[in-house]
Amino acid sequence: MSTVVPRLRRIHSIYPRFRRFTTLVNQSQGERDVKPLKGIRVIDLTRVLAGPFATMILGDLGAEVIKVERPGTGDDTRAWGPPFVGKESAYFISVNRNKKSIAVNLKDSKGARIITELAEVCDVLVENYLPGTLKKMGLSYQDLSRVAPRLIYCSISGYGQTGPQSHRPGYDSIASAVSGMMHITGPEGGEPVRPGVAMTDLATGLYAHGAIMAALLHRNNTGRGQHIDCNLLSSQVACLTHIASNYLNANKEAKRWGTAHESIVPYQGFKTSDGFLVVAAGNDQQFFKVCKVLGLDTLIDNPKYKTNTLRVQHRSELLLVLSQRLCEESTAEWIKRFEGTGVPVGPINSIQQVFSDPQVRHNGLVQEMEHPTAGPIAVPGPAVRFSDFEFDRPSPPPTIGQHTVQVLKDTLGYSDHVIQELLEQKTIEQQL
Repeated sequence: MSTVVPRLRRIHSIYPRFRRFTTLVNQSQGERDVKPLKGIRVIDLTRVLAGPFATMILGDLGAEVIKVERPGTGDDTRAWGPPFVGKESAYFISVNRNKKSIAVNLKDSKGARIITELAEVCDVLVENYLPGTLKKMGLSYQDLSRVAPRLIYCSISGYGQTGPQSHRPGYDSIASAVSGMMHITGPEGGEPVRPGVAMTDLATGLYAHGAIMAALLHRNNTGRGQHIDCNLLSSQVACLTHIASNYLNANKEAKRWGTAHESIVPYQGFKTSDGFLVVAAGNDQQFFKVCKVLGLDTLIDNPKYKTNTLRVQHRSELLLVLSQRLCEESTAEWIKRFEGTGVPVGPINSIQQVFSDPQVRHNGLVQEMEHPTAGPIAVPGPAVRFSDFEFDRPSPPPTIGQHTVQVLKDTLGYSDHVIQELLEQKTIEQQL
């Protein structure tokens, strides 16, 4: 013992990270269950999807998210329906759990002052106004960083805070078109198609969430906040990955392929006797296994199909043979036959089938809540799991201004008299 303790002390003095690790190992279970963003407070000045999706993830991770909405109408998506659950839009419900709502008129100088005061006691502000709009209200990054130098200020826009198109409003469908996403989406030889969900918005929300997490780590090292410029166009262009690389490095223009892949064959959806099955043979061995499962062994020895490059060159005739065979059996039967072969296959599920899927259920992808006006609701839950904490039962998406009085009183220390004056002047709104 006398030799071990000094040795540990020496290790701790030389290796601070080791000391931190041993401290973490010795934490109690209760301490280990603390969410990573506990104690982080976020002002959410965003509407629609990209911003609310980013702040919802922050809320899932333990941040206190204060959503600022327009009195009366609130977030645009509150009116996007049907369907509605009671009076609540199913769209709004999908991306606004774990948030508090305050209704504040930002065009009123007293309302703008509330946001400034919140910035002084918050860690992060996320906004998706048209560039320059908040500057007119005295709520730009330059304005708020003077009173809150540790504030991380994330701006989400259509095209960026500067540049020839920065003044244009940005919606997912427009950014999806401008970025080339629609150009590569749709049936082969057909017209461009909008993706089934707003993938440009969602990608931007994920980029924003990751950037905010990085900025929090940066602030931990430097003590300084910073401004983050996140936009739909840049996010979607960055997500073009190999399509962009094909053009930038080989001058190859992209086209639409439906469910197929331009560089891998077979790698697409096929019609079965009762539905559709996606078969993804990413290498030669997987292709040979596909042929065996389908009982098409003669294809294995065909010199035109020996390599993926050759299969791409002879795509049409090969796919014709595979398609004819696959439509002879049901989707379930083919999945059963492919089981254990190592070939990736899967059905093209309806949404009803998705939420009946045993793996979806096992992964805990449905979160249930009791909404104050809509009653029982359910939304897709977080997509990741952590070993040291679990996601609690989430708080339901708020009604407009549900927490206005609570936040002004508990967070900013406003008196009942001042709050009542602001309510009467319609600077703020409280809904029960």
